[in-house]
Amino acid sequence: MNPNTFPTKGNLILAKNSLILARQGYELMDKKRNILIREIMDLIAKASEIQSEIDETFRTAYSALQRANIELGINYVQEVSFSVPIEDSIRIKTRSIMGTEIPLVEYDETPPRSVYSYYSTKPSLDQAKIAFERVKNLTIRLSMVENSAYRLANNIKKTQKRANALKNITIPTYEALTTSIQNALEEKEREEFTRLKVIKRMQTKQENK
Repeated sequence: MNPNTFPTKGNLILAKNSLILARQGYELMDKKRNILIREIMDLIAKASEIQSEIDETFRTAYSALQRANIELGINYVQEVSFSVPIEDSIRIKTRSIMGTEIPLVEYDETPPRSVYSYYSTKPSLDQAKIAFERVKNLTIRLSMVENSAYRLANNIKKTQKRANALKNITIPTYEALTTSIQNALEEKEREEFTRLKVIKRMQTKQENK
């Protein structure tokens, strides 16, 4: 509504209804923001946990790889690495959290069959292979969690701006408008009451003459 709205009872009702809607909107935005914050805090904790696991698994994998390079030779290990199949089982879907589309990554967690012969290799190579497969799976999970957290953070920022606009601009505007119209109507009623009293007093004097 226009802040310069003419003070009538109809406009007062409209102003009050708009104020109620603005307050309800703020409550919804505030609840949405709190829910999204809880979600992102869970994701941050999960990302930290996965990252720690990745770091530990990477150390194990590189340690095993170094042993394999020493025991088998770097060139042979490199030849074996060329036979590792490309990861093509990843499928990305989405799910919604309070209107935020976040990725849902699906992939085949079953490790591919070994493409090198066991009799010509050492256990260190098998250990490195298993560890790096674990790193790959963890990295896929981490990318999903971090991307989800990024999208939720953007939505929290937008929700916060809308909540602030309602709280600091829209609601105070309609509160002031409602008060202004109420004051104007009350002043008008007092003036009308005073005018009627004057008219009645004058009529009484004329009747007494």
